[in-house]
Amino acid sequence: MSARKTRIMYIEDKSEGLNGPARIGRVTLSKSGQSLHYAGRTFHRLGGQGFKANYADVETGDHFWISGPRKDGLDRLYDGSTRPVEIDSDVEHEYWNEIRAHARP
Repeated sequence: MSARKTRIMYIEDKSEGLNGPARIGRVTLSKSGQSLHYAGRTFHRLGGQGFKANYADVETGDHFWISGPRKDGLDRLYDGSTRPVEIDSDVEHEYWNEIRAHARP
């Protein structure tokens, strides 16, 4: 049995509106690529059916925007959120040194 592929991703909860809580964390991709797993939750691809969202939580139906993190750190779809983007401690070093390619501010 082979290990599942993991990837650092940007995860923004859209259930509260366009600028929801967001974080950077490591997700596990399904074998088919149609779903992913993060923090005990499973997200299924919406296939263009979501409004400003591309995944939904399988259990709750809540919508999320999940994408690869940007090198410039401007991951939110909309400017104007005062909420910080949280970074999971297990990916913090890799995020700043490999994705952002500079030291943490």
